[in-house]
Amino acid sequence: MPASPRFLPDRMTEIGILRPGGPEVLVPRQVPVPEPGPGQVLVRVAAAGVNRPDVLQRRGLYPMPPGVTPVPGLEVAGEVVALGEGVGVGEGGGAGEAAGVRLGDAVCGLTDGGGYAEFCLVPAAQLLPVPPGFSLEQAAALPETFFTVWANLFMMGRAKAGESLLVHGGTSGIGSTALMLAREFGLRAISTDGGPEKGEAARGFGAERSIDHRSQDFLPEAMAWSEGRGVDLVLDILGASAFERNLQVLRRDGRLLLIGFMGGDRVGEFSLTPILLKRLVVTGSTLRGRTPDEKAAIARELRQHLGPVWSAGRCVPHVHEVWPLDQAAQAHRVMESRAHVGKIVLRT
Repeated sequence: MPASPRFLPDRMTEIGILRPGGPEVLVPRQVPVPEPGPGQVLVRVAAAGVNRPDVLQRRGLYPMPPGVTPVPGLEVAGEVVALGEGVGVGEGGGAGEAAGVRLGDAVCGLTDGGGYAEFCLVPAAQLLPVPPGFSLEQAAALPETFFTVWANLFMMGRAKAGESLLVHGGTSGIGSTALMLAREFGLRAISTDGGPEKGEAARGFGAERSIDHRSQDFLPEAMAWSEGRGVDLVLDILGASAFERNLQVLRRDGRLLLIGFMGGDRVGEFSLTPILLKRLVVTGSTLRGRTPDEKAAIARELRQHLGPVWSAGRCVPHVHEVWPLDQAAQAHRVMESRAHVGKIVLRT
């Protein structure tokens, strides 16, 4: 392992998954500190984001690809303490500088897994600098949702200023990010949320209107908001339960962006007619399944388009709660309760 600015221990704490199950299967354990391979950096983790894919993985519903660590955790923030081959060596110089990362840098990044640990390997191309004024907890809450929303809404969905957007779950990590980015880049947005308090939070993130999914059907409410025209884009974490109504709420040339299936993954009979007559586009994607080159391309766009925004103090992730690393099980319980607004973060 290349030299580090500070001493590196031989062992570290990580959170393992004993078996598929409830939050209680998340347990701390002692393991060797990993060494970075080609193109990787070792990050001393200060904070790690908790995301719904972590919950699915814990339940045995979202397995890691072959050769990838089974330790959960898709995003971290901390200090670069070692550089792998092809990234560079030395503090403040060398090939690492050309790659935009040096020993001692404060970074946040999209991992390939392993974020629930004191040290984590991250591909150098998937790192972002910690924006000025961000806490490390805020930085740890940034990569997974911003990579996801930017890739789906702006790269695949081709969203542009003046268009309208419906976000399902406007106070989730994904939803709050989508609403902030919509406001930043000139889209009009509405959201579905669970009650008045969450509706108020969604409006704070940028929603013009919040639809209480517990008592209101989003289809007539969204159509009334859009004066009968429908919306240009739907960012959907629900899947089957909202699929047919999503098709109906879209206007001509609308785009349905599927990124989750909290409402099920199987749809019964439905009419294909709206897709044909309205020239709709339906996309689906996961972040984990993207290639390293695809993830690197998203990171480049985030640095280009959002670096100045973050530096100006806008589009800052909302951190709901911070839990110690060894209480990851409790953090998962909070996430599964759906009582949170924004992101839940682990602190080492």
